[in-house]
Amino acid sequence: MAGGAPSGGSVASDTYAKARHWLLAPSWFILGVFVFAPVCVMLIYSFLTKEFRGGVIWEPSLAAYDQFFFDRGLFGDADPTLQWTYISIFWRSIWQAGLATILSLLIGFPTAYFIATRPEKSRALWVFLVTIPYWVNLLIRTVSMKFLLRDEGPLNDFLISTGLIDDPLRIVNTNLAVQLGLFYSYLPFMVLPIYASVERYNFTMSEAAADLYASKWTTLRRIVLPAVKPGVIAGCILVFVPSLGAFLAPDLLGGAKNFMIGSLIEEQFKGNAGNWPFGAAASMILLSMVMIILLIFARQQRKAGAQT
Repeated sequence: MAGGAPSGGSVASDTYAKARHWLLAPSWFILGVFVFAPVCVMLIYSFLTKEFRGGVIWEPSLAAYDQFFFDRGLFGDADPTLQWTYISIFWRSIWQAGLATILSLLIGFPTAYFIATRPEKSRALWVFLVTIPYWVNLLIRTVSMKFLLRDEGPLNDFLISTGLIDDPLRIVNTNLAVQLGLFYSYLPFMVLPIYASVERYNFTMSEAAADLYASKWTTLRRIVLPAVKPGVIAGCILVFVPSLGAFLAPDLLGGAKNFMIGSLIEEQFKGNAGNWPFGAAASMILLSMVMIILLIFARQQRKAGAQT
């Protein structure tokens, strides 16, 4: 090119790069204002001092993290021991979220497979039926489930009227009620990603496996599941992460004995008796746990992609 003038291809490439940055600017602005800025505020608050009547005092302190992990006695003068109260709440949150993910997968995978194998004209109707209950606010749905499961609710009335039980089942304020609430709240988040993956699956591969005398279980395990694995992983993440920080289902269906980490955090910011730095520290610990889980999934996906 005479005079060292840039080629037309490089000019077009630079123009495209600039246009892409400008098109992404609104997304980055929204993420910065509504995601990164609140997280930074929470991080700063977690290292401040609690104000007696609520709020924070702008004095650096590690007291919130110390309170979460260590018990120093009523007056703070005893030898530190592990604070099992908050650790047990975290553990309860993990296994409740994990169980909700497993139940959603056991129900969501067959449901998604069923919808994806229906005639193309009826698939939209099936997806509509899965999602229509979730047009209603989560609070209303959780309260409705509490009404359904209570001692004098429709479920117990039906079981008693049919003679299956003599006394009402005590479901509300139990771990079972919390589990049902989490499962019901996030089931579509499992169904829809798996449905999207199964819909793109090439079913001639299953037919070829059948021609080679593979059983249905072998076909599912060796061919179908690896092909739809991205949808399964996405569904598990979309169910596990919000279940881990949920507070509506534990509050309304579980009661005080079935506290989860989301309820603990919510209590710290409610009213004047809350402990904002402690709530912020618990939030950052929860966020760190979620980030570790997501990084592990991303690393496994990267390894799987490199192997293929």
